[in-house]
Amino acid sequence: MYLKSSLSPFLCFFFLLLSSAAAFNITQILGEHSEFSALNRYITDTQLAGEINDRQSITILAVDNGGLSLLSGKPKDVIKKIISLHVLLDYLDLQKLQKIPNNTQILPTLFQASGQSIGQFGFLNVTHLSSGGVAFGSAVNGSQLGANVVKSVVSQPLNLSVLQISSPIVPPGITNSTASPPKPPPPPPPPPPPPSYSPAPAPAPEPSPSNKSAPAPTPLKVPPPPANASSPPNDTSPPAKSPSPAKPPSESPPPKASPPSPTKRPFLGPVADEAPADSPKASLEGEKDSRAPAMAGIQVAVFVMLVSSLWSFTSYI
Repeated sequence: MYLKSSLSPFLCFFFLLLSSAAAFNITQILGEHSEFSALNRYITDTQLAGEINDRQSITILAVDNGGLSLLSGKPKDVIKKIISLHVLLDYLDLQKLQKIPNNTQILPTLFQASGQSIGQFGFLNVTHLSSGGVAFGSAVNGSQLGANVVKSVVSQPLNLSVLQISSPIVPPGITNSTASPPKPPPPPPPPPPPPSYSPAPAPAPEPSPSNKSAPAPTPLKVPPPPANASSPPNDTSPPAKSPSPAKPPSESPPPKASPPSPTKRPFLGPVADEAPADSPKASLEGEKDSRAPAMAGIQVAVFVMLVSSLWSFTSYI
């Protein structure tokens, strides 16, 4: 008893798998209803029967032979679009149609699943009417809900449902509703040429502030010593660059020009002509003459200091 009760759920699940795995044949099912012979012929001619049979849950919106008379003479690809638009990709029976959320819903079709539709051409609009009926129409803007549900023809729960509608659904412009094949991608651009490795010219060095040409400094001119100033009396050596008295032209020849020095020296005033080495008498006379004004200057300075000291002393007393 316990074994039977434990096996019953497994048996139910097994039979459910068998029922769902059992493929239906839509042409055989429609062949049992002569009023849908035209629909059955269009499904076979457009090779939609195999796509429908491969689906697990599907709903066929069937139109009788009189309603499909308007498809006579149309191209085969247009007929295939219209027929695949009447195949919904879900199971819908009369009970489920009465429970549509918000009384309206957009449903995908086999035409949408084919990948050939554009925009809303692959969708249907189902609406629960205020009168209690249910109507279908294209989801394309401007389309009308003109296909009313008439009755349920075949119902295999969760797998197949065939609902009869009053008229076929043909959205305006469906003949031009096929998506154009994607354009091939443009060829890739040619690879850029390899970069050249020639060395770039080095930028010219900017002159540093130290290298910029600056005006040459003006040599400091040393003013000649005053006539009444001379070196201290205890300095027996003659000044290095003190002017000496001019010699008569007959006594000494003009001095020879010395070679130019490699380094520039600032200008320090006129350079005195050096006396020839063979005239010591003339140099002694020049030295005595240069010391005479120096001694006179020292005497004047001592006198001025004495007078100023005496004046300061008398002012203090």
